[in-house]
Amino acid sequence: MTTKISRREMLKLTAASAVAMSTGLVSSTKIFAAPPGQDTITLRFQENEQYYAEVVEAFKQQFPNVNIEYVTVTGIDHAEVASKILSQLAAGTPVDIGYAATEATQLYAGEGLALPLTQRVLDSKEELAEYFADVSPVLTETMMYEGDLYQLPRDFNAANMYFNTELLAKAGLEMPPAEWTKDDFVEYARAMTGIDGSYGYGWTNRLWGSWTPWFFVNNTNFLVEERAPGGEWMWETFYADDPKAQGRGGGWRWPAPQANNPEMLEALEFVVSLTRDGLTPEVGMGTGETLTGFFTSGKLGMTPAGGFWSGNLYNQGMPKDAFDVQFWPAWKSQRHQLGVGAAWILNGSQHEDEAWEFVKFTTKKEIMEICGLFNPVTLTTPVRRSMNNEERYSVTGPANWQVFYATLDERPDTGPIPAPVFSIEMTDIYTRFTGLAVNGDMTPKEALDGMQAELEALYARQ
Repeated sequence: MTTKISRREMLKLTAASAVAMSTGLVSSTKIFAAPPGQDTITLRFQENEQYYAEVVEAFKQQFPNVNIEYVTVTGIDHAEVASKILSQLAAGTPVDIGYAATEATQLYAGEGLALPLTQRVLDSKEELAEYFADVSPVLTETMMYEGDLYQLPRDFNAANMYFNTELLAKAGLEMPPAEWTKDDFVEYARAMTGIDGSYGYGWTNRLWGSWTPWFFVNNTNFLVEERAPGGEWMWETFYADDPKAQGRGGGWRWPAPQANNPEMLEALEFVVSLTRDGLTPEVGMGTGETLTGFFTSGKLGMTPAGGFWSGNLYNQGMPKDAFDVQFWPAWKSQRHQLGVGAAWILNGSQHEDEAWEFVKFTTKKEIMEICGLFNPVTLTTPVRRSMNNEERYSVTGPANWQVFYATLDERPDTGPIPAPVFSIEMTDIYTRFTGLAVNGDMTPKEALDGMQAELEALYARQ
């Protein structure tokens, strides 16, 4: 059972909290206030100490007056984590520095909770020039909203296809080439199904990964996509010589639903057919732990995952040559989907300047290299091109690690999963009707018609 709170509910709670504070019903003590007579301040930081201990220690060497208090928030997915952060905000215990993946970037920005970084980035352009030169414009654009930048990208994961190479060999197959197709995929899935109870392909019902890659390569999306105007300041300042930055704007917009268009229906019918034909096991919700168990035990041939999975598989004892990765197969296109993650700063925090110094500090290459998310193994894909190298993946695999960043550099049409301001409610609708279709409770058409109707109602309420 999740503890999700909707954006609308959060706004009501926040308003109620503000009224309570103004009438003296809630203590007005500022949790960020430095003790009188002392210069030391504390930043509440939404992260896991396990990953950031060395980073924080290095930061304190330069800023000894700044303490970092870790705030750990977990959830079944990014939407649930965002719900919990909103609950903390409504309760008057916000973080100074939060973490958001694409699922929540526009939620925090659109509600005015995240601080726009545009002017601060321009003021630090000499300091940040090396960073942006090492980061794909695909990632930077994903962290923008209505022309402003709200997060300095830290990590990303595009949905590539992972292969269990031992199962692949048992099926008499080799790794496919980069330009393999959906028809090739079906042949691979059939060949790797039924080997000592194995399945050819598995996926988890959520927003990222899920069956989202299939409608991306079918040249559609369940929300209409368009680029927001603006953003010239970013592209002209940091990407003037990068052809992959041409045509980019001020972030993404998803102005209307189109869940039941013919291409969406075709994609859902395809993934439902994989379950019906026995190539895919039961599709569940969650973080994908069940599929990880299937994959590491040799019972699953293929599944969508990003660079984050290389370290996770290694940590679970899988030899580096027991898995490999390739681009998503082509259908009508080979457009990939991705999510990007990074820190955001609370708009109105008493310590915005110190928070900005910390966020900026964590983008330095030598600091990213000591972050526990990237060292000793890769638990999520670093946004710096230079950090995606042979040395990084030499211990864990996969052999074809170049795919991770090539998904950005060689396929710059790669785009973010749809995540407007009301992404929490949208994700619930998307996963609920997806589940009804793959479980056979609705036909794909019935499910997408229902999804479209609820999305239209959601948009009407905004």
